[in-house]
Amino acid sequence: MLILAIDTSGQSGGITLAEANAGSFHVVETAAIAGGTFSAQLIPTLAALLKKHGYGVKDLDGFAAASGPGSFTGLRVGLSAIKGLAETLHKPIATVSVLEALASLADRDGKIAAAMDAGRKEVFLGLYEKSAGELSRQREELLTQQDFLATLSTGRPAVIITGDSALAELAAASHSAVVVVTSPGSEVVVRIGARKLLAGETVSVEALDANYLRRSDAEIFFKGTR
Repeated sequence: MLILAIDTSGQSGGITLAEANAGSFHVVETAAIAGGTFSAQLIPTLAALLKKHGYGVKDLDGFAAASGPGSFTGLRVGLSAIKGLAETLHKPIATVSVLEALASLADRDGKIAAAMDAGRKEVFLGLYEKSAGELSRQREELLTQQDFLATLSTGRPAVIITGDSALAELAAASHSAVVVVTSPGSEVVVRIGARKLLAGETVSVEALDANYLRRSDAEIFFKGTR
C-alpha cells in the first residue's frame, strides 16, 4: 500500500511517501515545503517526489492527513489537496491530529498530555492513554494557560510532551515529567495514518475537515457584530 501524508499545519510543512502492509512499514522519502509556499509548492513537490521514485499519482493507495490544530490557511491547503486526490482516485483517507502525532512520541505508557502553544496565552491540549504503544484519545481542547495548569495538576499525566520550550517551562509548574521534542511532521503522520488505513479507520471525502479547536478571527468578529 503506497500512502501519501501531507502536513501543512505549521509554519513549515512536508509530504511523505510510505509503503505499508500488515507486516511492514517503510518510509520512501519525505520532502519539506517552506512556510508561505504551501499553495504554490505542494503539488509540484508531490509530482517531483512521485517521479523520483518511479510512481504516478494513480499508484497512491491511501492518504494520511494532518488535520490540526494549526494554521487555518495551511490546513485548508493540505486538506483541499487530499480531498481532490482522494475524490479523483477513490482512495481512503485517515486523519491524524497534530496533538495525536505529538503524543505518539512519548516513550512510556500511561496518561499522556500533548501540549502546543496556541498563542494569545492559550494552549492546545490533548489527553491520551497509551498502552502497549497504542494511543486512545480522551479529549482535545483549547485552554487558557491557567486552566492548562489546573488540568495537569488534576489529571497528573505520566508525561507532558511538547515541542515548545517556553510551554515546557510553564508545564513544569504542575510537577509532572515534561519532555521537549522536535515537533512531529508528515513522517510521524504517515506512521499513524498507515495503521489507521490498514485498520479501516477512515473518513469520507465529504467528512474530511480540519480540527481547528479554535474559531477563526473572522468567525469571532462576525458573531460579535450580529
